[in-house]
Amino acid sequence: MSRWHRWRGESGSAPLQFVVALPILVLISVSIIQLVLVLHIRSTLTSAATEGARTAALAGSSPARGIARISSALSGDLSQSTVSSVTIRPRTMFGTHVMETTILAQVPILGILGSVPLVIHGHALAEG
Repeated sequence: MSRWHRWRGESGSAPLQFVVALPILVLISVSIIQLVLVLHIRSTLTSAATEGARTAALAGSSPARGIARISSALSGDLSQSTVSSVTIRPRTMFGTHVMETTILAQVPILGILGSVPLVIHGHALAEG
């Protein structure tokens, strides 16, 4: 009989375990969503920075064309409020002339807690 009594004493503990586990599961889920959001924004900005640098590095092109290419690459993927500034400038790296793109962006944290700055650089060898 004592064995039956022990099992009966644990009845009703499932709701309590659920209440304890739920905040942990929500925290893990929100963290995964935030990580995916940051990685998506970073990947999109890196691709756009590289394309802008390649466009600006073409012979007869200009940094303004590279910035226009970045704008068109980002127009469908990110909000305009995400990107703070875009600059393209010629630079010499290891004795080679390159075009360097710098994109400053604000990555939202959970949508309501503000944002964190993100700096992305792209490089391309300058032609001619």
